[in-house]
Amino acid sequence: MKQEQAEIIALQALAWIVSEDDLRDVFLGASGASVDDLRSRAADPDFQGAVLGFLLMDDAWITGFCDAHGLSYETPYAAQQSLPGQAEVHWT
Repeated sequence: MKQEQAEIIALQALAWIVSEDDLRDVFLGASGASVDDLRSRAADPDFQGAVLGFLLMDDAWITGFCDAHGLSYETPYAAQQSLPGQAEVHWT
């Protein structure tokens, strides 16, 4: 997946999280982000990686987001791995 596509998916995930009132509050609490941070850091690849990482913590969140956007359930993980600094480190 190209970085540009990954960024679009991350922004879609952020918008979806924010639209889910209870989940938005969980994200804000878990990330320590403020509502202002959501606006100011939305284009930051590190923040986008954190958004996708949060989404990947719960299967119900992944399926809810992917179903709402017509994406495969593997897409959020692939997007996260395509953002700078987010790829898993392989030690072998």
